[in-house]
Amino acid sequence: MKYLLAYDLGTGGTKASLFDENGKSAASAFVGCQTFFPKNGYHEQRPADWWESVVRSTGQLLEKAGIDPAQIVALAVSGHSLVAVPISRDGKLLAEFVPIWSDSRAKAQADKFFTQVDEERWYMTTGNGFPAPLYSIFKIMWYRDECPEIYKNAAKFIGTKDYINFKMTGVLCTDRSYASGSGVYSLWEERYLEEYIAASGVDPEKLPEIFPSTHVVGKILPKAAAELGLSPETLVCAGGVDNACMALGAACMEDGDAYTSLGTSGWIAVSSSAPIVNFEKKPYVFAHCVPGQYVSATCIFSAGNSFRWLRDVLYTEDEGSYAEMDKLAASSPAGANGLLFIPTLAGGSGLDKSPNAKGGYAGLELKHTRADMIRSTLEGICLNLRMALDVLAEQTAVGGSMLIVGGGGKSAFWRQLFADIYEKEILESNAGQDAGSLGAAAVAAVDVGLWKDFGEIKSVCQVKKRIEPVAENVRQYRKILPVFEKISEMYSDIGDMISAL
Repeated sequence: MKYLLAYDLGTGGTKASLFDENGKSAASAFVGCQTFFPKNGYHEQRPADWWESVVRSTGQLLEKAGIDPAQIVALAVSGHSLVAVPISRDGKLLAEFVPIWSDSRAKAQADKFFTQVDEERWYMTTGNGFPAPLYSIFKIMWYRDECPEIYKNAAKFIGTKDYINFKMTGVLCTDRSYASGSGVYSLWEERYLEEYIAASGVDPEKLPEIFPSTHVVGKILPKAAAELGLSPETLVCAGGVDNACMALGAACMEDGDAYTSLGTSGWIAVSSSAPIVNFEKKPYVFAHCVPGQYVSATCIFSAGNSFRWLRDVLYTEDEGSYAEMDKLAASSPAGANGLLFIPTLAGGSGLDKSPNAKGGYAGLELKHTRADMIRSTLEGICLNLRMALDVLAEQTAVGGSMLIVGGGGKSAFWRQLFADIYEKEILESNAGQDAGSLGAAAVAAVDVGLWKDFGEIKSVCQVKKRIEPVAENVRQYRKILPVFEKISEMYSDIGDMISAL
């Protein structure tokens, strides 16, 4: 039996997964990574921690699987987006901490860029619907302005999964899906645009070369192979950005296929043969790992991390499992006794009136219990994602069923909330929490010829359970949704006022 190794490098950590040549999961292991928040708007991680998490999760995985590493013929990495890691000409990492996807420090750089570039035309070309300062080119501009020595000495600025590929192979490159989050990539022409690079003032040589997701970057270097416990004959594929890999792993690769990702952040994505762009609503778009397809999405920046925050606040370190919290939340009625939670704890996304949006509880009274707080938090995340769903549904047809993937999809209680608030049948598949990993594995499988094409993912992903909306709850949430939308808008206004202090 031949095997494929996949890494899902998320904000919360790295999941290493082993799949056999038929796409069946053989083993997995997870190692967490810490995010640091040194200043307002600064969200940082250490690339050294990414590599350590890859090494440790690989060791745990091989111990669980008990296979000969020589049976692993190829690997690919899915990585969180919009990161710019500076690498010197002699291959050294130039910054211990780097801004991750949600870091918004580069506002001044984005503002300067748009004095030369029409923002609407830029969005319609790139599909970059997140707040502009989050995109990689503006972070590179920030390095140039604030850390000139790092900028000067950097040969390339690369993304998360590209850094792991570099550590494994010594090759500096990226793929189309990750490059489409650079801020200077045309979805329509599938290349960097000289006009936007010139407007940024960034040296174009500092941007990595672009390949298809299925491109073989190289074999693992002997030193990296020894550290990982893998064969140096293992092929490393270019891989893809997390949105694209997760879409592929969820079998979303044809027009109208959609899924909800419920991890640290949350998003709803739909696959289509043309980018879904609308300047007013700003869906964000990435090139798909599948040639000729795009992944268009709307998102919230704080989903699972809102729930984790609540657990950390309400419970001591030895208390408060998520299962116990689900059980307590179920004891509160739909609507949490009039308590509403606005989950913009990590700032506003394209859905919000302002990127300065703050989160909080509305309608809080002395009567409210811990159970109400937990339920309202889960409901608030669902309601915010329902707003995201409505934006996409205005632009394109979205099917009557919705697949939930990511860590939050483990909760049966939360899946029922999504059914009631989305007013859709919620699907649970065997891909489940492995969608990002399975997508990366599919890239490797096609790359090395184990699969003839990406269509084989359809036979790998199978629906295990279907959850129907509860009519009584649907009626209640229909009344709550417009109130939630109004309060969300107010929290953006409040955030602007706080930011001006």
